[in-house]
Amino acid sequence: MRIFKIKGCGTMKFLFVLGIILVMFGVILIYDARPITKKMFSFGDQNDATLGLKLVGFLLSIIGMILVYCNM
Repeated sequence: MRIFKIKGCGTMKFLFVLGIILVMFGVILIYDARPITKKMFSFGDQNDATLGLKLVGFLLSIIGMILVYCNM
């Protein structure tokens, strides 16, 4: 029994997998934004960089979910 039944050609399957990967990276960026910025930036830049990483992660998650939704 398959969890996801993906109908269509190989391109649709590729876009589905790409959407899942984008969602995964987006969630990782949202969750780990603070530790990533602590390693890369000085104290003054951490808050702005954290906000930027969380926004990028949110947008990646939204784009990935649109790809997944449109290919189901």
